[in-house]
Amino acid sequence: MVEENRNPKRKLGIICGGGDLPYKVIEICKKYNRPYFALAIKDNANETFFTKDVPHIWIRIGQAGTGFKTFKDEGVKEIVLIGTIKRPSFADLIPDLRTASFFAKLGTKALGDDGILRALVKEIENEGMKVVGIQEVVPNLLAPYGVLTKTEPSKEDEEDIRRGVEVAFNLGKLDVGQSVVVQQGLVLGVEGIEGTDKLIIRCNDYKRKGKAPILVKLRKPEQDMRIDLPTIGVKTIENAHNSGFSGIAIHEGNTLIVNQEEVVKLANKYKMFIKSINPAEYDIC
Repeated sequence: MVEENRNPKRKLGIICGGGDLPYKVIEICKKYNRPYFALAIKDNANETFFTKDVPHIWIRIGQAGTGFKTFKDEGVKEIVLIGTIKRPSFADLIPDLRTASFFAKLGTKALGDDGILRALVKEIENEGMKVVGIQEVVPNLLAPYGVLTKTEPSKEDEEDIRRGVEVAFNLGKLDVGQSVVVQQGLVLGVEGIEGTDKLIIRCNDYKRKGKAPILVKLRKPEQDMRIDLPTIGVKTIENAHNSGFSGIAIHEGNTLIVNQEEVVKLANKYKMFIKSINPAEYDIC
């Protein structure tokens, strides 16, 4: 599948939010001489990635219609949506006519992030373009099964992982968030609109004495594998360490690890564990 999607005959459109993953896709396209065109989302995408040699335009979140037209004009056949999106300002949300039409059709049918993204995928594919997952473009991003670090979770950590899986699974069914922080069986916080990094930092204020908290991050039960998969990176490890966490449990085969070698190396340095789990083994999902 990966080799097939590197086919240089199919031009790739990259919708770029924040973080390093958009640049990973651009690097792969350059390496395999695959034609591509990027839509960089203002106030989200990293400006340093979009040099003169990277074909791109900048758009606001509300300019999806402009983006669709540009992709079609550029001959894009496949699209990948990748990167973090911050909560937009009112000015960002002012829609162009095409985007306004999309939201008018959507109405209140999709109130969560996944519902909106699934509707967006359908709209893109109605335009004759195919949406693909980043794991189909960039190899070796999905977390392999098992403990990835030298440090393994303790018995107490395992109990917190079980509790975290239960809460994260039910949180995901409501299309609310992917992450939960647990300490000694107590839920310190669940992910809302602020994202995982801010959740970790926020929970630092709620820690109890004794065994350190952990982060559990799962794909939502109905989540499309092509969009908004759970993701961790070096910043996640740094934040978890600074907030006194003992480790992180992630969804095996469903979580993206950006720069996995660096992530594991840093976790080993901090004597933190990273465990990639199958939630079904916890008899909860």
